[in-house]
Amino acid sequence: MSGVSIIIPALNESATLGRTLRHLSLLDPPAREIIVVDGGSQDNTPEIAKAAGVTVLISDRKGRSLQMNRGAEVAIGEILCFLHADTLVPDDLVTIVEKTLADRSVTCGGFISLMAGTDATRWGVTLHNYLKTYYAPLLFRPHLFFRGLRLLFGDQVMFCRRSDFWDCGGFDRELPIMEDADLCLRLFRLGKIRLVNRVVQSSDRRVAKLGVLKANAIYFYIGYLWGIGVSANYLKKFYEDIR
Repeated sequence: MSGVSIIIPALNESATLGRTLRHLSLLDPPAREIIVVDGGSQDNTPEIAKAAGVTVLISDRKGRSLQMNRGAEVAIGEILCFLHADTLVPDDLVTIVEKTLADRSVTCGGFISLMAGTDATRWGVTLHNYLKTYYAPLLFRPHLFFRGLRLLFGDQVMFCRRSDFWDCGGFDRELPIMEDADLCLRLFRLGKIRLVNRVVQSSDRRVAKLGVLKANAIYFYIGYLWGIGVSANYLKKFYEDIR
């Protein structure tokens, strides 16, 4: 394999992006490239990315699916790793990703997402997110669960081979949310989905604003309705943007 391309969709992420990029500068071995795809920020997100020396693309439309596909179009690494702007990764990320995909039966992987902020570590939310990787496919696609399907979400830093990503069509550009779980379903046609036993740390800003009970209720409600076939465009109204 010839390297890992890290793709970061960003929109008004000036409060978090600098820290994320500083962590990425410590990767050993380093990523082949880091691409920040800005969706039209009104703050200095693009300037922060340029100052860090990474590739910056400006998308003509906002939306994680569109932005991540835009980054994947120009990526030169044979592995694509999709990272949220508020998520911190271990310094051996590249080694973990390459080792996981060295198993040709695995088509996609992700990490355990530890949700934390400046004042608290959200152990309950972290546990729920971990279990969701397993119980969501068990509930809604049990016949696929026992063949290796796991549903990963954006906070879990999903990664896959570039060739597999495009073979299944990339992210669905029409999905405003749940694009990550949708991609897992399509990638699963090519191989297993693996949850790596390592941790990444994601911001708890949504939980901090909404409260633990409300945030988890929204996560469960959206996931359940999506699982039974409700349109993601309808569900987006329950998932407000929080920065």
